[in-house]
Amino acid sequence: MSIAPKKNPGRPADLAKREAILVAATQAFFEYGYGAAAIEQIAAAAGVSKVTVYNHFSDKQGLFAAAIERECERMRGHFAIEGQSGASLRDHLRHIGMAMVAFLSRPEMVQFERRIAAETERNPEIGRAFLDAGPRRMKAALTAFLTAVADSDGLSIENPGLAAEQFAAMCKGFGDVELRFGAPPTREATRQRVEAAVDTLLRAYGGNCSADARG
Repeated sequence: MSIAPKKNPGRPADLAKREAILVAATQAFFEYGYGAAAIEQIAAAAGVSKVTVYNHFSDKQGLFAAAIERECERMRGHFAIEGQSGASLRDHLRHIGMAMVAFLSRPEMVQFERRIAAETERNPEIGRAFLDAGPRRMKAALTAFLTAVADSDGLSIENPGLAAEQFAAMCKGFGDVELRFGAPPTREATRQRVEAAVDTLLRAYGGNCSADARG
């Protein structure tokens, strides 16, 4: 009697299934929200069974967190220092600011956040899961970036986490409010906000790249 080999969860076929599930889940959560997105629907769209979904992610909330983490991975490259050796700190901060606002201003993201906010009133755990998998991970990445560049660029930042919050808030500015009420800011208005945010951060925390040195 032959013995079937044990499955290796890291093999390419399983990784491909996991990615297919995450793609389908992200689309479903963005389109329908957490409550209305069904595991059956996600499994069918991914071409797998419900059992396969649960084997990979345990439950719906685990799948939700993984989908949000995957979405936020799209921003990770913008915070990388590697490959940015030719760019000034000012240019790198501009790039981060514009990329961050563009990422958060997508119509599907705005719609998704509205739905999650509404669902959080009924189930606060969903809001916490979203914060941990999304915004808090992005803040951690920006904090790590500011910590890494502080010494090399002569910045004096006692609290990089707070500086990351300040920079993100300044980049979004009042345009974030306008966006959520149907009046998205122009790219030029966003560019001006980001430029001002970079100037303010560099003035506040010093640095070899002074706020007056325009690149």
